[in-house]
Parts: sequence; structure tokens; C-alpha cells
Amino acid sequence: MPEKVSLKIFYSGIGGSGMSALALFDAERGHSVSGSDRAFDKDHSHPAYEPLTAMGVRIIPQDGSGIEGSLDFAVMSTAVEPDRPEVLRAKELGVPVKTRPEYLAEIVSTYGTIAVSGTSGKSTASGMLAYAMQGLGMDPSFLGGGRVKQFHSPKNPGNCLKGASERLVIEACESDGSIVNLKPEHTVLLNLALDHEGLKETARMFKTLAGNTRGRVIINSDDENLKNIGIADAVTFSLEASSDYRAEDIAMGPLGSEFSLRDVRFKLQQPGKYNIYNALSAIAVLSELGVSLEEAARALADFEGLERRFDITFDDGERLVIDDYAHNPHKISALMEAVSGLRKSVCYIFQPHGYAPTRLMKDAYIEAFTRGLRPEDHLKVLPIYYAGGTTSMDISSLDLVRGITEGGKSSETVDTREDVLEKVDQWQCYVVLGARDETLAEFAGEIARRLRGL
Repeated sequence: MPEKVSLKIFYSGIGGSGMSALALFDAERGHSVSGSDRAFDKDHSHPAYEPLTAMGVRIIPQDGSGIEGSLDFAVMSTAVEPDRPEVLRAKELGVPVKTRPEYLAEIVSTYGTIAVSGTSGKSTASGMLAYAMQGLGMDPSFLGGGRVKQFHSPKNPGNCLKGASERLVIEACESDGSIVNLKPEHTVLLNLALDHEGLKETARMFKTLAGNTRGRVIINSDDENLKNIGIADAVTFSLEASSDYRAEDIAMGPLGSEFSLRDVRFKLQQPGKYNIYNALSAIAVLSELGVSLEEAARALADFEGLERRFDITFDDGERLVIDDYAHNPHKISALMEAVSGLRKSVCYIFQPHGYAPTRLMKDAYIEAFTRGLRPEDHLKVLPIYYAGGTTSMDISSLDLVRGITEGGKSSETVDTREDVLEKVDQWQCYVVLGARDETLAEFAGEIARRLRGL
């Protein structure tokens, strides 16, 4: 583990899930941390704002004034453009600059790191693993992209832990290509599907990550795309194929799931096959670290999940509102499969995130919704979420709806959220899905309030 040296660090884009986790982690390690975010300049109700300030992190407007010559270095989010005032000011003063991926790679190399990756499920699987390790007294550190409900406190939105051991669990995201620079002790690969990049490029990144791993590489042997990468000597988990950790006697409940592994019964508070895969990956890691299956079962049974992952906002036995982060076709398909067992008819409200991802995944989105929507279901598609930056706006939500409607399923575009709220009495079950926009959870909450008032 690294020596305890107090540093002065500035974070530009500190409100992002990955950035806020690192900033809080550094504050917990005793460093002097400050930072800025354009989202904070607009709204202090952002989920990361209060925990950061409660931890003593100084929040400064994103205008360059936070960059001082006394800084040891500045960490820049990959979402911060090169012409932003803080980037220019750092160059002017000669302050060393690291991107978040570069800094994360440094931290990973100083711990016995377990990197959890895959195009879907890595937030839940990494949070599940960290929670189980904490409950088992292993005292891990954790850097995640999602917010674990049971890690939440006034000083922690739930996306990090600072433990005393040498173990660190991280969510290793492939979105910016930086996972090829990570050198973890162990790696988990959950699945491989279309998301930020094409399959071939993502496969290359996963294979490089596996090659950089010093210890075990743990993969889902049911995933055809992962099998084609050709990772030798992997530890495997599955529901269907033969593997080292295969779930049997599976029982899928509407709000939970159960399965057996080597005659030990596991009970999860999360529904859906995809959460059984997440649990199997955590069980495989724990077992390889010497934890018994009985101990793992007890630790996982209490896990309550992550915010915005099958988050039930309202359920009175008749009416139901679920909020979920699902945003790529693979995640959407898994979510719809789990939801289909809850109600006879569902209204899905989807907000695509970003023009480039929507353009890349257009056909796969259309296929996922066309396959997942039942005759009695309906889909409302909000305008594409745009967080800023330079991009070509040559695609719209209407392009998705046209394809889904041509596939024979019920769908429409809606211009505003108020359009949905004004007609909230038309459905009794709503599922809000989409990524990156923190206000989607508030929107799901407002749908729930309107339903309560009917």
C-alpha cells in the first residue's frame, strides 16, 4: 500500500461518479482535496455535493480560480474539454495534470486490486463484492461508478470506501479505453456486448486487461462473445454452461432470486438472471480468496443493491414505479425480462444518453425494445440527453421510435417530462430508464407522487 503522504489535489469535474469516488477516497486518505464541476455551478442538490463538502472538500466554481501553484497535481475528468479555464490555468502555472484514468491506474498498481469489468452489471457486481468483503471483515477499499445503498452516509454518496486492508475493489469501465492501462491483481469479466465501442474493440480491451492481470481472471462462460476472446486458464461462472461456479435450482421471484451452488443455497434481494450472474462473479472472487460458500451466502443475502438499479420508487401492490440506470441494449433487455414478471402491462420511459452512443446503438436499441415490449406494453422516448461538448446531432429519439413502431410495437416520442406527468393516470406500472442524468430519479419520484394522488 502507498505511504501516507499528504498531498494537495484538485479535481476538475469532481461531480462525476468516478471522479467523486476518487476525491472522497483521497480525502479519506488524508489528502487536501478541492474541486469544481459545472453541474455544481448550476445546482447544489447534486447527490455528490453535500458528501464532498461534509468530508472537507472545498468546492470552487469551474472558472480556473481553483488552480493554484501550490497544488501537487490536478486530476481532470475526461469530460473536461482541453480549452476549459482550469486546463489552461494548469498549463500556465506548470501544475502537473493527470486524467482520471491515469490517476486510477496509479492507485490500482499500489493495491491488491480486484477489477470488475464488462459492458453490463459492473457497478452492481463491484458494489456487491465490496459489500460482501466488508461484511466478512476483509476491510476493503472500493471505487465504484454506482452508489451502494448501504455505503451511503452524510459523507459518502455510496460510491467509495476507504478500508485498512490492501484489497481494493474497482469498477473498471471500458468507456474511454483506459482499462488497458490497469494492472490489477484479479479481474472479473461479466459480459461483452455493444455499448461505448464495437464488439471487436471492446474485446481487444478486455483481452489486454486480462493479460495485465497478475492473478485470477474470472469470466462468465455463458457469454459467447467473452468465450471468443480466448482467455486461457480462466476461472468460470455460469447458469447454463459447464463452469467452476455454476448456479443450479434457480428460483426467480418478482423482487428477488435464489439458486444453489455446490449444495449451498443463495438468496438475493435483487431479481433477474443478470443479478445471479453478478452474484456468481462475487462468489467466485470470494471463494478464490479463501471464503467459504456458506460465508459468502450469508454476506450476499443482506445486500440491498445500488441506487437507480431496479430501484422501486413506489409499490402499493397495484401501482408500481421503478427507476433504473439501464442504457445499453443488453442492460435494457435484461431489465425488461425481469420487469415482465411483475405486471401484465408496463409503460417504459427511456431517455437515450448522448448523440454518439445513440447513433452507435440505434439498431440494437430498436431490436432490444422490439423484442422486449409485449403487446400490452408501451414505450415513451424522451429527447436525447445532452451533457455538452462537441458532437453531431444527426439522430433523434424519433429515429428509434420509427424503427420500434415498424417492428409492430407500441411506442412514441414525448417532448417533455410534463407530457408524461399530465397523462400519468393511463398506466399503473412505470419504468424510468436511462443513464448519466441525475434528475431521472427525481422524475421517477414525481411519477410516484402523481400516482399516489390519483
